[in-house]
Amino acid sequence: MQAVKMYTTAVCPYCIRAKQILKSKGVDQIEEIRIDSDPQARATMMDLTRRRTVPQIFIGDTHVGGCDDLIALDGRGGLAPLLQGA
Repeated sequence: MQAVKMYTTAVCPYCIRAKQILKSKGVDQIEEIRIDSDPQARATMMDLTRRRTVPQIFIGDTHVGGCDDLIALDGRGGLAPLLQGA
């Protein structure tokens, strides 16, 4: 299974939902980077994604986007293969 990294904040319902979706797909470990307590992490996230909102989700080296992007990817059948490294 590919490594999953997610930029989050403490009280973000979209972050919680994205984590629930990933866990339902068998992801047992998510590297969570809190940008609300680390301004440098926020700057890094914005440099990598060109986005300001959370969550920002990476599966392996692929930037998936936010929660809506994750849901759309799953709906197209692309999430499971990406998680498996296909």
